[in-house]
Amino acid sequence: MTLVFSLAIAALFAVGAFLMLRRDLIRLIAGMIMIGNAANLFIMASALRRGRAAVLPGNGDEMADPLVQALVLTAIVISFATAAMALVIVYRVYTSHYSMDLTELSAAEEEQSERDEPESGDLVEQDIEEDIEEMPDDAKVGVLA
Repeated sequence: MTLVFSLAIAALFAVGAFLMLRRDLIRLIAGMIMIGNAANLFIMASALRRGRAAVLPGNGDEMADPLVQALVLTAIVISFATAAMALVIVYRVYTSHYSMDLTELSAAEEEQSERDEPESGDLVEQDIEEDIEEMPDDAKVGVLA
């Protein structure tokens, strides 16, 4: 049984890593979900113990560990919320750029940064000189000295 869990964890992790290396944002999120599921399965498999449900205190019989189950349940909820938030962000990126390809998004980001940068340093110096000219005379003494 441990071998089956180990193979399932390895397969989930390998598929998740493969998907995260793709250039599509949806596949990236799917890979993130797969790796999260592999981690949850690993935590459950590491504390695998057969026994009764730990609902009531036992009379010495072996019971399953409830702490691991609670930890994995919390991890499932957190990974679901993270995946939902990531999907919302991908949707917003798609509506603004009409693409989910990472190379196209990188090119669009570079174009936007080039548009935002000033053409040369002369513009900055010109703005500083205009600001100094607008200052009162008594304030200019400290700046020009």
